[in-house]
Amino acid sequence: MTEADPEIGRSIQAAGIRTNYHDQGTGAPVLLVHGSGPGVSAWANWRGVLPALSTERRVIAPDVVGFGYTDHPTGFEFTRQAWVDHLVGLLDALDLPTVSVVGNSFGGALALWLADRHPDRVDRLVLMGSAGTRFPLTPGLDAVWGYEPSVENMAALLELFAYDRSLLGPDLARLRYEASIRPGVHESYSAMFPAPRQDGVDALALPDASLRAIRHDTLVVHGRDDRVIPLSSSIRLNELIPRSQLHVFNRCGHWTQIEKGAEFVHLLRGFLPA
Repeated sequence: MTEADPEIGRSIQAAGIRTNYHDQGTGAPVLLVHGSGPGVSAWANWRGVLPALSTERRVIAPDVVGFGYTDHPTGFEFTRQAWVDHLVGLLDALDLPTVSVVGNSFGGALALWLADRHPDRVDRLVLMGSAGTRFPLTPGLDAVWGYEPSVENMAALLELFAYDRSLLGPDLARLRYEASIRPGVHESYSAMFPAPRQDGVDALALPDASLRAIRHDTLVVHGRDDRVIPLSSSIRLNELIPRSQLHVFNRCGHWTQIEKGAEFVHLLRGFLPA
């Protein structure tokens, strides 16, 4: 992390990709996987969780390939397998045989695929406002994945994310807009989830049989008022994953880690290995 830009952390080669990541604390390792909002980065997504959780654990939060300050390779094919391979490459580069994984939204789906494809690399799972099941594309998610850069469009998306509009300071939309137009960022983003975007939901979904086969202890967390990923997705995950528990926050949208930050960290501390 730099004083000039807190979104820039350390740099490492992971699966052949120069990767920006944050690495704080000591103890049992936890991997934080961010969501897919335009202009997102690990720091933007997890800035409230990283310092709190790293007092007791080693917390690693990368910019997934195609996002943030990780390289945006020309012609890269963004698929769930490519994203999982990138995360495994990061674990290999950091010499971490096993981690607990906390995934937000799109990152929750990647956490599930990581647990499915590489079960021995995952200890416990936390899925927050997670994709990974089949559900009808919501207007909110369609707007997020179909974002075209402008301050006005970014402001409209932020309204979708938060239940508590008081969290949306006057400068946030411009800051996130500027992040979304850094060189290579929107080009990558627009290639990830092209229309028809229902295909993107379906591509991230695991078969029911695969979800039933997950044997990891799993904490499923969702905001009751989420307009991006429906609560029904987390209810379905809880139904299918044998060793799962579900926690629903009221008066909370898609930003559980921000809107209910202290409560969310408290849940993590009680659930994750120390």
